[in-house]
Amino acid sequence: MRRFTVLIAAILMTAPLVAPIAQAADNPPRKILTGWIPYYSMKTALPDALNNSDLIKEVMPFWYTLKFDAKAKAAVVSDLYAPANPSVPITEPLTALHNAGYSIIPTITDGTDKLVLAGLLKSPTSRAQIISAILALVTANNYDGIDLDFEGFAFVDGNTTWASTAPSWITFIKELSTALHAQNKLLSISTPYVLNPNDVQKGYYVYAWGAIASSIDKLRIMTYDYSVASAGPLGPITWAERTVQYAVSIMPASKIFVGVPGYGRDWVTAVSGICPSNVANTVKVGAKAATFVMRDAASLAATYGATPAYNEQFAEMNFSYQKIYSGVTSAGLSTTCTATRTAWYQDAKSWAVRAALVTKYRIGGITAWTFGMEEPLAMEAIRQVAKDIAPDQVTAAAAIDKTDIDYGNPIVVSGSLSIKDKSPIANVTVKIEGRSGSDINYRLLATATTGADGTFRKPLIIGKTTAIRIHSEGTWERSEGIGADIPVTINRLLTVSAPGTIKSGEVATISGVVRPRLAGNYVQVESLIAGSWKPLGQPVTTDAQGAFTISIPGVSRSILTMRITVAADALWTVVTSPIFNIIIR
Repeated sequence: MRRFTVLIAAILMTAPLVAPIAQAADNPPRKILTGWIPYYSMKTALPDALNNSDLIKEVMPFWYTLKFDAKAKAAVVSDLYAPANPSVPITEPLTALHNAGYSIIPTITDGTDKLVLAGLLKSPTSRAQIISAILALVTANNYDGIDLDFEGFAFVDGNTTWASTAPSWITFIKELSTALHAQNKLLSISTPYVLNPNDVQKGYYVYAWGAIASSIDKLRIMTYDYSVASAGPLGPITWAERTVQYAVSIMPASKIFVGVPGYGRDWVTAVSGICPSNVANTVKVGAKAATFVMRDAASLAATYGATPAYNEQFAEMNFSYQKIYSGVTSAGLSTTCTATRTAWYQDAKSWAVRAALVTKYRIGGITAWTFGMEEPLAMEAIRQVAKDIAPDQVTAAAAIDKTDIDYGNPIVVSGSLSIKDKSPIANVTVKIEGRSGSDINYRLLATATTGADGTFRKPLIIGKTTAIRIHSEGTWERSEGIGADIPVTINRLLTVSAPGTIKSGEVATISGVVRPRLAGNYVQVESLIAGSWKPLGQPVTTDAQGAFTISIPGVSRSILTMRITVAADALWTVVTSPIFNIIIR
């Protein structure tokens, strides 16, 4: 992780100073930014994501693709991260992202051949197999959910297949959603634009937003690549807004995220002369555009003496320039050609205009393709929009009546929710959550509802030592409320039954139960001898009901002073019974 730390430091040193808006000092920005972290650009994307944690709540590592294993005749989720980053184990970026408090929702792309995935989704058996593979990935890495970027339907299979693919896609999404939600995991999808089906232009309707709206948790709209084959804007703002308008008409606005590109395209629009053979196929009208990252746009324009201009209609930047190519023809003759090139890209102002859609439609946010491509001012533009719509900050305070109790006894969790001016927040659902041992995620223990004074009380029984916090969901008007962890220690409950007196030489039988009732607890009887506690015989283990029986061989007349000790383990501390005596007659 050292390399990532150094990069973060460099970003902090080179970021421009931007005057904060008036409320910034005491009102953190709304977390409206999400984005992708590609496996092939970890050195730039990861530090950028970590450096802007005040804007970000969730990230999408772009690390996986779905492949078809012909030998096994099954789809498999292939790891793209490890081969690209052999010296940085995946645990390192994941730990950094977890420590930043991010939800981690990695993306799976469609890496199958033409029509393969569409065919797999038609079969209940192969759909179930794909869902199983996705669940295994999410579970193994403790991800918060999954993001699907299955673009093959749109750009490889062809639109003549959409009518037959859409029903299978809908069924798949509903089945995957049910499986993920059963494990409290999220389902996100990233798709090209879709428009109102009543309009002449419908967009990529194969993704059937209306039919899957209730099943998905996030929709990330790829509002870029409007112009690909010929020079033009990457994602005109009016076009982007049309697809947002349709999306908010069919699903809660909070699910929707509008995509912003961190790259630009550079097309050849005219050529004079004969180009050298080594560039003849790429330097011609109609050739595939070159790409560049936003942070390099200004230097590219300056290199060729061009002045970028902001296009108000499209809310994007563009410039044109001429570039001379010299070399030899395929026949070996010297030659020179001059290409006129036109570049389009989005800058800080462009991103701010798209971020304004968050305000206008109260959507979930914007999604950057990708972190690390943008110029620093673009991130600051997002930050200012996010500050302008910052929600009221919620203070969540909690208390617990007892923090060290025996197993099976209740505790009472009480608390309050208020905003900065101390006004109480009434009638809000409060989640009481817990995390034990090495748990990364919190689990739901109970819920309560605040009264008119913003307070609540909730009796609760917990089964093991747990750090407890309270959590209220955020709304457009107010932030989520998260209370501090309060550790509660649960002690095992040990009950012992022993005879008070037995005859000399008779076997003494001591029994008992350890709660919680678990098999395999090590139980040792100890005897007080010359002022020290000494083990008496070998330890025994509890059965599945937590019960144990210990037999003490017969001894001559005496008084045995004894106690029972249950050994500590990974979850529990040692527990010792009260001292008891057995009189040997």
